[in-house]
Amino acid sequence: MGNEITNSRYKETTERERGLDDLLAELQQLKEKSDRLVLLNDLHVRLASAVDLPSVIDAFSLWLMPLVSHELMAFDAPGNKRRHVCCSCHGPERLHLVGLTERLFCDARHLAVLSKWKEGDFFIHNWSVDFESASGIVLVMRQEQQLTDAEQEMIVAALTVLSEPLQRVLAYEELFVQAKSDALTGLANRRVFEDRLGPLIDSARRYGHALTLVSMDLDYFKQLNDNLGHSTGDEVLKKVATTFAAMIRTSDILVRMGGDEFMLVLPDTDLASARILAERLCKAVDNLQIYSTVDLKLGVSIGLSQWQPGMTEDEWLEKVDELLYKAKGHGRNQVYGEPNMA
Repeated sequence: MGNEITNSRYKETTERERGLDDLLAELQQLKEKSDRLVLLNDLHVRLASAVDLPSVIDAFSLWLMPLVSHELMAFDAPGNKRRHVCCSCHGPERLHLVGLTERLFCDARHLAVLSKWKEGDFFIHNWSVDFESASGIVLVMRQEQQLTDAEQEMIVAALTVLSEPLQRVLAYEELFVQAKSDALTGLANRRVFEDRLGPLIDSARRYGHALTLVSMDLDYFKQLNDNLGHSTGDEVLKKVATTFAAMIRTSDILVRMGGDEFMLVLPDTDLASARILAERLCKAVDNLQIYSTVDLKLGVSIGLSQWQPGMTEDEWLEKVDELLYKAKGHGRNQVYGEPNMA
């Protein structure tokens, strides 16, 4: 009898403990689901304000990084002929990864057959994203470590949030392009500059990448307009814009801010490298041989400023504006950075 009572009590205790363990496990699962919902809601909020493909993919990569570290994220929608690559590496490694991504997207047989594989030191994962009238591929690369099952599950869950903004920007991108293009030159306009500068600063802050801003203002353009007419002035602005656009990378952001003022944002570029490009831009305008009068030749004054940790966006803009006016004040048609390397 005593053994039976003891066994019965032991059984009851064991069942209570097992029930408690099950309850704790269930509570833990509920907490994990709740935490994930909070994270996905944060992603939804971030993507709600993104209005073009680069800003959507950049925002998604920035949100994902603390949860699933990665060196590269890219999206390709071949039917829409739209593609964007977001890479946290720099220098030769960045060039290698971006080049590898371009090759994979151009020859998509790997992506159609494999969902994950290894190229050199990098593990590559890809997922298909299907919309009502289009489809695309999200590709993630990470160095030296394959994504865990939990990390892949997080990405799959996040793709359900990403799908709607991707469909939206692909469907309406032509309208966004028109809204963000300068009507005269075809360059990006001030709205693009204001939308993209903040995220680029965030990326430079997070990854320690160099980021340089170039402010450009044409010399003696007012006199050209006054002497030769606004129609000629418009043609000159288009010619200058075409000249600038032919000399920069696809990752750079060239903007006509208004009038004869242009801005150029150079990701992954320090002050010394930016100065080399700025000198070439200055010389290119000089070589156009455009005169408003016999004595006044069109030129461009350029101010350069590299973003520094702790510098706000407004402080950075004020700094580059100040450097531009120093270039004007020191004789025009020249580049002025800080420190100026004349």
